[in-house]
Amino acid sequence: MHFEGVVKKMTTEKSHVVNYFIEFENSFIHVNQFLERTFTIECVGTQCLSCSSSSNIFGQGYCKSCFFTIPNAGAWNLYPEKSKAHLNIADRDLDYEKKVQLQPHIVYLSNTGSVKVGVTKKTQIPTRWIGQGAHQAIEILETPNRFLAGSAEVALKKHVKHQTDWIKMLKNERDNINLNSFKEHVKTYIPSNLTQYFSERTTVHSFDFPVRKYPTKPKQVKLKEIGSKFSAKLFGIKGQYLIFDNNQVLQFRNHEGYLFKINIED
Repeated sequence: MHFEGVVKKMTTEKSHVVNYFIEFENSFIHVNQFLERTFTIECVGTQCLSCSSSSNIFGQGYCKSCFFTIPNAGAWNLYPEKSKAHLNIADRDLDYEKKVQLQPHIVYLSNTGSVKVGVTKKTQIPTRWIGQGAHQAIEILETPNRFLAGSAEVALKKHVKHQTDWIKMLKNERDNINLNSFKEHVKTYIPSNLTQYFSERTTVHSFDFPVRKYPTKPKQVKLKEIGSKFSAKLFGIKGQYLIFDNNQVLQFRNHEGYLFKINIED
């Protein structure tokens, strides 16, 4: 089977085991169906996710021109505390920024092997946790805008990790931590002006990933040179990683904006 298209992050569906889909313009792959099948993946070009030009990809799937001009690539996207729409101040496009920033956001704890703190739009629950490869997650605060959530995260990450240990996550090594207890512990680090947004919800969200075999020493495969090619048997999907034999892993989302040809052996 042959597929070709521009790489975007894999879409997901929460089920008893997370479902993964690679979506191209005219086709899609339900990746779970092809575990233990051989994938051959070739990079054949680039296409900016914003302007569709074949210019080199600079970051987040965008060419350099778009990366520094389009509103959804602004610094506030990676650093929520830099949001300014609540002050009626534009970064690049105030209307767009109001739409995204002035909506409910969740500050959360996720266990991706180790516990980390993070921020996401409420509408991105549980997609955000799945994309990190978290096997458990819990909400800490629900704020009315992105800036407040970012402010809480800044305070909390002085005491809690805020980056995923991707090697530990892919090896499926897990710290045995009770997230409700940990949530009560970190509550003391929330600034007093934000405690009103503390979530009393105690639900711990759990996720199982379609993995037949975890790598023992994950090695990243990168296909960002036109003509680069890779072939291996797929053993699982976790986070945004495709896990292959011989400890090889491909971070799919890191290849956004690249044109891939994918062949799956029958």
